[in-house]
Amino acid sequence: MDSFSIGAVEVDGSAFPAVFRGDDLYDVRQVLPGISSTRQLFAEWDVNLDAIAAHLESPVAAPQSLSALTRAGRLRILPPLQPMGTIFAAGVNYREHIIEMAVAHKLGKTGASDEQLRADAAADIDVRVAEGDPYVWVGIPSAVSGARDDVQLPDFGTDVDWEAELGVVIGRRAHRVATEDALNYVAGYVIVNDISARSLVPREDIAKIGTDWFRAKNQPTFFPVGPVVVPARFVPDPSDLSIQLRLNGELMQDSSTSNMAFGVSELISYVSSVAIVDPGDLLITGSPAGNGSHWNRFLQDGDVMEVTITGLGTQRTAVRGPSGILPPWQASRPSKVGA
Repeated sequence: MDSFSIGAVEVDGSAFPAVFRGDDLYDVRQVLPGISSTRQLFAEWDVNLDAIAAHLESPVAAPQSLSALTRAGRLRILPPLQPMGTIFAAGVNYREHIIEMAVAHKLGKTGASDEQLRADAAADIDVRVAEGDPYVWVGIPSAVSGARDDVQLPDFGTDVDWEAELGVVIGRRAHRVATEDALNYVAGYVIVNDISARSLVPREDIAKIGTDWFRAKNQPTFFPVGPVVVPARFVPDPSDLSIQLRLNGELMQDSSTSNMAFGVSELISYVSSVAIVDPGDLLITGSPAGNGSHWNRFLQDGDVMEVTITGLGTQRTAVRGPSGILPPWQASRPSKVGA
């Protein structure tokens, strides 16, 4: 079976779920008349994929040209999950990234050399993988944007950073799933960029609570997703994918999903041990080394990010500067914590 991917598009102002194969674009509604959104496909995911595959090989298949629609300005690539579910986000999950951050921020014994910090961080990772838990937080659907949409820098929060990540789309309701069964719950895989305002992470006003992921990571456009979901049947090994991010053409992140501390199966098992995970929910799996925090170079107006993951396409997003107008809440504060 030739591979294809699933997404959502808007053509001439009309939105619909779509199938992508090469330069061909198909309207899912022509194959499955009862389906009006990508999330509806998960009710019978494998059956629906088989129906789509059969249609693609039939003489009645009538694709449109992606490149022609794009050149004519008639096409907008939407976030491929419509409507968007919950985002379960794993942090500090790539070994080299964890070690890199330990050295950059001197997270370890006071006075320790960089070499000692690296060694200690590596040992800590081994203990956490063997005995501990992943670190997971929750993102909100309203922060999601498309793979060709602009990223809007906020008016509250600075040091806005990039984080290229492998996204895992859940295809079956999952609760208390064993690691060895976890991949059976995956519908497909997608590119995600987990944008973060680093200045908003710490909460010095309530230090005992610690970090504030809500304000740092959930602002509008902070989760570019897509362009497509590639069904799991076409991704033989999610633990062996190249992941790269370029900023204005310069390679900033270059790694492999093999460098995760906790792999896809372990993350699904852990998340489902706490929460009920529904079809169409999205699990993002952490980001490798090479974030802006490492380079001391954060996003600016006019930047262009390109994220690629093996077999999942390319996400290209431009960056727009802040509007210059504070939200009313922050404008009303005598001192703007984290601004």
